[in-house]
Amino acid sequence: MDLLEYAFMQRALIAAAIVGLTAPAIGTYLVQRRQAVMGDGIGHVATTGVGLGFLLNTSPVWMASLVAVIGAVGMEHIRSRGKTSGDIALAMLFYGGLAGGVMIINMAGGSTATLSSYLFGGITTVAPEDVWAAVILAVFVLAVTVGLRRQLFAISQDEEFARVTGMPVRALNLLMAVTAALTVTVAMRIVGLLLVSAMMVIPVAAAQRVTRGFAATLSLAMLIGVLVSLSGVTATYYLDAPSGAAIVLLAIAVFVVMTAVSAPLARRRAKAARAATEEVCPRDDVKV
Repeated sequence: MDLLEYAFMQRALIAAAIVGLTAPAIGTYLVQRRQAVMGDGIGHVATTGVGLGFLLNTSPVWMASLVAVIGAVGMEHIRSRGKTSGDIALAMLFYGGLAGGVMIINMAGGSTATLSSYLFGGITTVAPEDVWAAVILAVFVLAVTVGLRRQLFAISQDEEFARVTGMPVRALNLLMAVTAALTVTVAMRIVGLLLVSAMMVIPVAAAQRVTRGFAATLSLAMLIGVLVSLSGVTATYYLDAPSGAAIVLLAIAVFVVMTAVSAPLARRRAKAARAATEEVCPRDDVKV
């Protein structure tokens, strides 16, 4: 394949594979907790970090990671308090982060065009240091999401039950928020800060259409994530299309296919369940 002859495409494909693994990995838990839009909010906040990176002449990726973590911890604090004013506070945090990023970029002498590759992704902008940063952050994300999957699943299903069993629920909630924040910054160079939430949600939703257990959903979602990410980057190279948009549209296409497949699959499962029930408890057809 001629695209592998170019260093920027090699970097883009590596970063895409990392995004495909990490985004659905944390997204599986966020979907279970009905926090599917959390990634979108963190992406808005991380925009300020990108702007600060340019203003302070430091790495936008690492600065975005720092700001995203601070924002995610703030979101978790607001969520845990559970007050009715929480939605307003979150909205101010989300949109203030996006507006702050645009303003700081302007102060740094840049323009919105400078910010666009971070907002929507771009394969030609992935630098070698971005790949190394993504690898380091991805190791942490996967260590948490896979290594602590039982604990994270427990608090995602029922926080009160997890607390009764002695789990450190508060610490695990904060860890999940931090992990989601780092995932956003891993994905921003390929998918973009404004589209990363889609990669946290859509592969998981597609996997849920055909799987029945949590482990199977997690595994299939990560596989779908990798496939659509690599396919989207490849399509971007040949079609000169935005990488983030291509990846998300492919993920939606997979969801549509999985939805179409799930209906007959559900019918077969129901038929098999009825047959098994009748085998164990056969009907009494004797007329009185």
